[in-house]
This record gives sequence, C-alpha cells and structure tokens, in this order.
Amino acid sequence: MRWPGPGVGVAVGQVPPETTQQAVGYPALFVLVALGALVPVIPTGALVSSAAVVAFHQRSLPLPLGVVLVCAVAALAAFVGDLSLYWLGQRGVRSPGGSRRLERLRERAAPERLAQARARLDEHGVLVLVLSRLVPAGRVPVMLACLLAQMPLRRFARGDAPACLAWAATYGLIGILGGSLFSEPWKGVAAAVAVTLLISGGPAVWRRLRRQRERRVAG
Repeated sequence: MRWPGPGVGVAVGQVPPETTQQAVGYPALFVLVALGALVPVIPTGALVSSAAVVAFHQRSLPLPLGVVLVCAVAALAAFVGDLSLYWLGQRGVRSPGGSRRLERLRERAAPERLAQARARLDEHGVLVLVLSRLVPAGRVPVMLACLLAQMPLRRFARGDAPACLAWAATYGLIGILGGSLFSEPWKGVAAAVAVTLLISGGPAVWRRLRRQRERRVAG
C-alpha cells in the first residue's frame, strides 16, 4: 500500500473553507427547518435569515445565487415539514380517539384564531395558506382549519407550496438587508435574528399586554 503523496494534501488544502461550509450548511438548514415545521421550538425564520446573511457575505458563489439557494432549501424543507405535520394531523382526524399530534395542534391554536381561520378558509379557500405563513402564529390555526374541513393532502399541498416560497423569500430578504447593512457577518446575523424574533414574538406580546389591560379595566 502506498501512502498518499504530498499532492493529495495540497489538493485538500486548496479546497475553499466556504465550500466545506456550504456542503454542511445547506443539509443542516434543510433538517432544522423541516424539524421546525414539526416542533415549534426551533425559530425557523431566524435560521433562514441567518443563513441568508452568511450567503450574502460568501464569495465562493455569485451573490444572488447563494441567497437563492438558501431560500430554495428553506422553502423545500418547510414544505416537507408542513406536509408531514398535515399527514399526521389527518391520521388524528380519521382516528376515532384522535391523536396526540392533533391535540397539540389544538393547544397551539387559540379558539378565536381558529374561528377566524375557518371563516377565511370558507371564504378564500387555499389562498389563505399563502398568508398563513407570513402572519406570525398564523400557520397552525389555518392548518388545523384545513384538517377539520377534511381538505385532501393534495389540495393542501397546492396551497402550501407558494406559501413556503413566499415565507422563505421574505426571511431571505431580511437576511440580505442585515448582510448589506453590516460588513461583518456576525453583526448581520445578530440584526437579522433580532428582526425575525421581533416579527414572530411581537404580536403575541402585544396581545398578552392587551388582555392584561382589559382584565384590569374589567376588574
């Protein structure tokens, strides 16, 4: 057996570190976003924006191509995660005793939000899915409304595909904004994460404060 010559080490050393980061980063982004569609603990919007900032500053790919790849991977992962969650929810609807996944969806959807989602679904159909991913905390109530209406998986997929594309593009643009404002990637990532967390958590905090104010007035 002959040991590899020095040329192999030189060739390995010539591989750009950014290329290695991309080879690991895109699959990791896909897995995390897909899991985030199933488990709400993962802030998927912040992940997409952060990945877009990194792609914005990398030079191994042309500027638009890197960010477009991030958005494409994120949209596909979100679509796969949504379909998986919807399929699990369908099993719960068809089951006489329901399922834990369906009950968890019900717990995550406030009754008034679910009622609004069902009314909009009856009025606008699958077009509601496009806006559901752009509105903070709007995805689960609309998905649950589709499940309760027994919408077929194929029809849900037709509405969810453009919704995932619009969602990924929106958070990708936030990443581009953060990357363009700061010359250092970590600053752009911090700004993008702050903006996405504000967008996702701001409305919930506002509703909580409003409820507390209403209780004080009523008391």
